[in-house]
Amino acid sequence: MRSYQPDLTPPWKKSAPVPEVPAEPDLVVEDVATGFCGAVVRCEKTAEGPTVTLEDRFGKHRVFPMAPRGFLLEGRVVTLVRPSAGGPVRPARTASGSVAVPGARARVARAGRIYVEGRHDAELVERVWGDDLRIEGVVVEYLEGVDDLPAIVREFSPAPDARLGVLVDHLVPGSKESRIAAQVSDGDVLVVGHPYIDVWEAVKPSSVGIAGWPVVPRGQDWKTGVCRALGWPENTGAAWQRILSSVHSYRDLQPELLGRVEELIDFVTLPA
Repeated sequence: MRSYQPDLTPPWKKSAPVPEVPAEPDLVVEDVATGFCGAVVRCEKTAEGPTVTLEDRFGKHRVFPMAPRGFLLEGRVVTLVRPSAGGPVRPARTASGSVAVPGARARVARAGRIYVEGRHDAELVERVWGDDLRIEGVVVEYLEGVDDLPAIVREFSPAPDARLGVLVDHLVPGSKESRIAAQVSDGDVLVVGHPYIDVWEAVKPSSVGIAGWPVVPRGQDWKTGVCRALGWPENTGAAWQRILSSVHSYRDLQPELLGRVEELIDFVTLPA
C-alpha cells in the first residue's frame, strides 16, 4: 500500500491557484509570453494539446497553446480552457471591439473635441466608435476643409483640460495637409492622419465586395472616378451609403485608420 507523503514545499514557493476561464468567442485576453492581445476566434484540439486563436484589433490572427497560467484577463493571470456547450454568454462588444456597457448613459460632453475632415469621416467614426465616444463624452465634429484648421484651432483655444484631436485625410510627407498639421500641432493639439486620398479607401475592399480601390487619374474627381471605374452610378452620395452599410465593425477598416482614431480618443480623454 502506498504510504502518504506530505508536501514539504515551502509556502512561498508554491504557485497560487489561478482561475480557469472558458475561451468563449470575443473574450479579449493577452498572451503572457508574447504580450499579443486579441479576441478569441476559435479553440481547436491538436496533437500537441488544445490551442486558441486570437485576433487583434488590426485583424491579425495568432495561435497559442492553452497552457496553464498562460494568459492575462483584465490584468489577472488565468488559465484558458475549452468552453463547454451551453456555457455562459460572454459580454457583448461594441463595433470598435470594446466591451459593451449595457444601459450606460452618455457622459456629459468633455471640453476636448475630435475634428475630422468631412461628413463621411464623421459618419464612419460614429459607426465604429460611436458607443465608445458617448461613454467617454467625446464629441466629433467635421471640418469643411483642412484649410480651415488653423482658424478652428485658434478659436477653440486648446488647453490641457480641453485637448483637440484632428483626423486628416491623405496625411503624407510633403503634402498640403502635412504642412498645415505642422503649423497647429503642440502639446494640446494632436493631428494624425491616414495615407488614403479619401476615407472611402480606409474601408477594406473585401468588405465592400470589390477586388480593390481603383486608381483614378490625376485631374479627375476621385469619388466620381471610383464610381465610374467600378461601374456604379455616378452618384457619390449613394456610393458612400453603399460603402458605409458594408462596415459592421473595426474588422472592416484598414489598420492605418484604426490606430489613428484610437490614438485621438486616448489623447482627448487623457487626464489633464
